[in-house]
Amino acid sequence: MENTLPNLEKIEENYKVPNLEKGIAVLEYLSLHPLGETLQEIKTTLDISQTTAYRILNTLVRLDYLLYNEDSKRYRLSRKLLTLGFRSLNEHNLLETVLPRLRDLRDIVKETVCFGVLGSKKGIFIEQAQGHHTFRFVLSPGKPFELHCSAPGKAIMAYLPNTVRERYLSYMEFPRFNARTITCKEAYLEELEKVRYYGYALDNEEELSGVICVGAPVFNYTGYPCGAIWISGPKDRLTKDVIKLSAKQIMEITIMVSAELGYSKTQKIQAIYHDYT
Repeated sequence: MENTLPNLEKIEENYKVPNLEKGIAVLEYLSLHPLGETLQEIKTTLDISQTTAYRILNTLVRLDYLLYNEDSKRYRLSRKLLTLGFRSLNEHNLLETVLPRLRDLRDIVKETVCFGVLGSKKGIFIEQAQGHHTFRFVLSPGKPFELHCSAPGKAIMAYLPNTVRERYLSYMEFPRFNARTITCKEAYLEELEKVRYYGYALDNEEELSGVICVGAPVFNYTGYPCGAIWISGPKDRLTKDVIKLSAKQIMEITIMVSAELGYSKTQKIQAIYHDYT
């Protein structure tokens, strides 16, 4: 009887991405060498041309999967893969940890409380606890948010490692929504310094006139800002005094969530005197 089964070997061959396979081989090889290896050692062991190996290694360094030591000329794995693995195993636990705290904070501040994370180029809204007021803000899960004018975007960007922050900055076009919008990198970096100093971020009608958002970062067990919690409300309800009090309450919640995610660094809730307006 004639064999009518498809040639699986040929099909698999058509869908291979050789350089991707070589990149994964590099990662797997370096996982066995915690002190790192040189370009020559890697290309020889894996039988990769020097040009291809150099391009793969530099791409992985640029994307923060590898670290390069100028003195020893060695490449080694960064902690990013560990962080990715942790996220994949605990994504559901992250939401399980955050959701009750969103409701707790909502019951305290009465406004809509949201949680979001970084996407490939912008932030991504994940979940919310709707406020108690008749007029309140409602978002759809998966909705992107700008990093330069949103409270969660600023809150996360302020605490990213420099290399990661620079990569996101390279994607940002700083669109202007109104006269309050930050429209250049220099002013944005100054704003991030304020966020790091005070521990919270503010969207002071920078995207939507009449709407104010206050947010703070959530850290995972490695100290990486894995998301942000923020509140949104009309400016007639979020007065200066309410913003100061709400910022303190948000920071208390984000520290609790971070601790539950394994973040052990002691953070101090300080009185907030800065006037963002």
